[in-house]
Amino acid sequence: MVTDASTPELAAPQQIPSYLVYETLNGRPLYRKGYKDVLAKRKTPGEILGCSDLQAIIVSALHGYIYNEVNRKAYWVVTNEPGLHIRLGDNLSNDIAIYEKQNVTIKGKFFDVAPKVVVEVDIKIDPAEFPAKEMDYIYEKTQAMLDFGTERVIWITTKSRKIFVAAQGENWLTLNWDATVPILDGVTLNVADILTEEGVL
Repeated sequence: MVTDASTPELAAPQQIPSYLVYETLNGRPLYRKGYKDVLAKRKTPGEILGCSDLQAIIVSALHGYIYNEVNRKAYWVVTNEPGLHIRLGDNLSNDIAIYEKQNVTIKGKFFDVAPKVVVEVDIKIDPAEFPAKEMDYIYEKTQAMLDFGTERVIWITTKSRKIFVAAQGENWLTLNWDATVPILDGVTLNVADILTEEGVL
């Protein structure tokens, strides 16, 4: 084919390194917040891979509370972004996940059974691909986990100070931080109380 020399060639799409992928959801990669700055060399990968001090403190405080409240003979309460393999092409990360020990076979790989409960603090992906941005991502990831068999998904947002709760067979709710939210087996969670006790609020 003959091309006009005055016509600019289309730039090839930039290859995005796999370390900038946070999750794959419904067959598509979701990139970490700030990945465009890394591609443009405005930031280093190390600058976007971690979470904020507030997010880290909240996850640590909530994990510590839940870990001490649930029956640890029956459940593992895991953190540190444990991987969750739902199906081929769908691999998620969780901030805190509660697994029934009897359902888990430790294999040194991603979990491949549904956690009973998941707690997420903020979002770690760039939501630009979702029409309604953060909320679309929260809804889609939540539905994927519920469809996989998770009984309850709880999101905590630091900017708006809201709690979003989705449970099997129940209406999804948006609550304030001072609401008391059921976790499992009679254990409840009050974000405001926990963070006040920790000296965050």
